Amino acid sequence: MSIVLGYDESPGAVRALHVAIEVSAAFGEPLVMVYGAAAPGALGEEYTAHRDAVQEVGRTALGHAVAVADEAGVRTTVEVIDQKPAEALIEAATRHAARFIVVGSWGESPLRGALLGSTPHKLLHLSRTPVLCVPTEP
Repeated sequence: MSIVLGYDESPGAVRALHVAIEVSAAFGEPLVMVYGAAAPGALGEEYTAHRDAVQEVGRTALGHAVAVADEAGVRTTVEVIDQKPAEALIEAATRHAARFIVVGSWGESPLRGALLGSTPHKLLHLSRTPVLCVPTEP
């Protein structure tokens, strides 16, 4: 089994990283860090350039997170997946037989999350894997 973390360097994701590290260490399981890198649009040279840029941002963000996990002695795997964040996390959780998916929240109201389609909101409704949603503020 593993713990899957959605990470994008937002304030909620940074706090979720620390919780995911604690959970991974407690269970003695690897931490799979995922960045959903679906670029908007679907065709053309601009799409390819945009996709490549989004993936590079994801790799950089995950690199920072790996350094934090390494300091804590937690084994990690990194995945930049060309899907929207919720879809990427669900796919990774299935492939890695995840115990939990850990994500941060921005502190949005439930109504705002439902209307705007926040990643935590989507995961809570679509994931068969339990979701640990970490609030931004302790």
